[in-house]
Amino acid sequence: MKATNTNAQLRVSQRSPAYWRVTIDNPPINVMGPQMVREFQELINALETDEHVRVVVFDSAVDGYFLNHSDFTAKLEDLTGMPAGPSGLPPWPDFLVRLPRAPIASIALIRGRATGNGSEINLACDMSFASREKAIISQWEVGVGMVAGGGPMARLPRLIGRNRALEVLLGSEDIRGDQAEAYGYVNRSLPDADLDAFVEALATRIARFDKWAIANTKRLVNTSLAPDVELGAGWDACIASLGRPAAQENIKALMARGFHKPGDIEDRLGFHIGELSH
Repeated sequence: MKATNTNAQLRVSQRSPAYWRVTIDNPPINVMGPQMVREFQELINALETDEHVRVVVFDSAVDGYFLNHSDFTAKLEDLTGMPAGPSGLPPWPDFLVRLPRAPIASIALIRGRATGNGSEINLACDMSFASREKAIISQWEVGVGMVAGGGPMARLPRLIGRNRALEVLLGSEDIRGDQAEAYGYVNRSLPDADLDAFVEALATRIARFDKWAIANTKRLVNTSLAPDVELGAGWDACIASLGRPAAQENIKALMARGFHKPGDIEDRLGFHIGELSH
């Protein structure tokens, strides 16, 4: 896969044939709309079929945001009208079930907010490493009357345990780097000054290893993955929840306060969700 054009929201660069970087770049706050979903589909198609790539690292070009929530200003039908992927699931959950099964190692380098979709890609990656000072992970959806659509209900209990998963999902609070590490939500939180060098060294190391060994080790570890149907059920519940009056009213209230724009609402989303009148 060649480097993408300047209008792309995912910028793919090949550090080597075996090591790809995918940089999320949709300023000002890295929301995910239909265009980015289509680009994730193109990416997973390439990762599954390229014979040389062995490791991919996801990072961000937008200060303060790894990958944010969905774009609520986009037309919902532009997302729901997309054809299903090879898994039979809609494009976003399709990407999220194919990435863990791809014959490559995937790493999330989290600096800034990983809100909703960002948390979901963190859970889909094989490994994730967070900035101790700057990473914030959040499944915020219950706080506005929604259900998350990218599989955290299926994946978080297996990763961090049922009780902590419910704390994350029902609390809809911002989880910072050290707490994410303590819970097992990420592999490690590292000092921000050390994060890039650590991930670069690990990715470069894995890229030197045999692809067959990487792919088959993943295949055997993947017996612990949640079934695809569980992610599909979450997606269906998410789309249904978007039409609920409670969700619509809460999203409108957040919009009126500055949601979807750089500023305090986005920077402290967990706090402001707690201030909504439900």
